[in-house]
Amino acid sequence: MAQKTQKSGFWGTKIGFVTLNVILAIALCTILLVVLVSWLKRYTDHAIEVEIPQITGLYPEEAAVLLSSAQLELEISDSTFSHKVPLGTIVEQIPVAESHAKRGRKVYAIVNAKTRQKVAVPDLHDMSYRQAENNLKRLGLVVDSVIYQPSEFRDLVIDLLKDEEPVEAGTYLEEGTHLMLIVGTGKRSEMVAVPDLRGRSVKEARRMLLDHRFTFGVCSYDVPPTEETEELYVVYQQEPEAGKLYLEGSSVSVKVSTDLEKTITSDNETDEENFF
Repeated sequence: MAQKTQKSGFWGTKIGFVTLNVILAIALCTILLVVLVSWLKRYTDHAIEVEIPQITGLYPEEAAVLLSSAQLELEISDSTFSHKVPLGTIVEQIPVAESHAKRGRKVYAIVNAKTRQKVAVPDLHDMSYRQAENNLKRLGLVVDSVIYQPSEFRDLVIDLLKDEEPVEAGTYLEEGTHLMLIVGTGKRSEMVAVPDLRGRSVKEARRMLLDHRFTFGVCSYDVPPTEETEELYVVYQQEPEAGKLYLEGSSVSVKVSTDLEKTITSDNETDEENFF
């Protein structure tokens, strides 16, 4: 019977076998640990931070390029409206500029609206000048000039103008629109002839009265207007009637209609008591 060949040397012994397995286990653990640390470092960018650049005042496209160069990302979180920066640019950023964050993190931005918001103009007639100015300011509208005209009452608003055109209550204007207030100084002693308003639109009638130092009184529609028909109305009757002499600052009231024939058939001779 052939004799088994006996293993020789240290690795052939039990101690050698155990030692070899221990070495292999340590080597395997070391490799796994190196791989794990390397993976965690890449995943979390451990201990690597960058300085966040200033992006307020920039357009989002510009900010995205700047943040990308710093290995950061841009995220638009909200929009608002501000007069301090151009429309469409970034108003606020989180985190703030010059702070630090890990690479790959997002920088959140609040962007100024690309178009100005619109607000409804309130009814300012017979309101005090100071109150009217404060109301417009709260809405974001700007009173950049005031014209004083004779009126029945002192320091009350007679009219509101934009680009020298009257602005009706309820009209929507962009925030930041510049307006002019017409404010009363009280009645004066000069007598002025009332202009003929018949056939004029409501805006034209109001403008004529201001030019002749009168105030626009009550405007009565024969049929309630709509958004489509409001600008089609013309004056067919007025009180006081055209040509009469009245104190400057007095109010003139009108009746208006979309029926142009009324401006021809109306003789305008009606008592003030029966006017409305």
